[in-house]
Amino acid sequence: MPGYLALPSVSRGSVSFSLWAHLSPPRQRQPESSLSVTLSTVPPGRSMEVTVPNTLNVLNGSDARLPCTFNSCYTVNHKQFSLNWTYQECNNCSEEMFLQFRMKIINLKLERFRDRVEFSGNPSKYDVSVTLKKVQLEDEGTYNCYIMNPPDRHRGHGKIYLQVLMEEPPERDSTVAVIVGASVGGFLAVVILVLMVVKCVRRKKEQKLSTDDLKTEEEGKTDGEGNADDGAK
Repeated sequence: MPGYLALPSVSRGSVSFSLWAHLSPPRQRQPESSLSVTLSTVPPGRSMEVTVPNTLNVLNGSDARLPCTFNSCYTVNHKQFSLNWTYQECNNCSEEMFLQFRMKIINLKLERFRDRVEFSGNPSKYDVSVTLKKVQLEDEGTYNCYIMNPPDRHRGHGKIYLQVLMEEPPERDSTVAVIVGASVGGFLAVVILVLMVVKCVRRKKEQKLSTDDLKTEEEGKTDGEGNADDGAK
């Protein structure tokens, strides 16, 4: 697939880089669309790590895949796993839920999207992406994916701004940028993987300690009540 990758930039624990790729709308032979992706990985912390494009530029009339993947210390149990996809027209607008996962995929079929939304991910592989078919100018706005994967206690959140373009931006040569970007991207992927393993070990230890402390507290209360009864006798 032809495209070019811009030089990466790093700022305060976040990694971002841009990728331009050409997409052809299905079913009909139409002009190729342009896709601009800025990947952002949330630095390790208390919440689940979710990877989404910060901004997605898509040509009007083409199909747009809204990628959303996540890292979790636990395998996905479909009986407990939950997912919500919402659309927000503006910053101050309320969010409209259009797809969710509760034991299975539930397409709410909002009037604005109707049958144009399709789930294209696989929760078992930590992928909850969706595809919006035949993008329209009215589809521009913010798309949020919310993920909960018990026993992980923290909810993951990814935010994508979809911008609809009327024409394809001009191409430019970026062979050097592709080579440098791929090298740096590979190195950063290894670093992020190591940090994830360390974080998972720590999180499991923290949750185990919290459970042990709760059990100890309950046992202490039980002993106290038992001693009080003995004294009364």
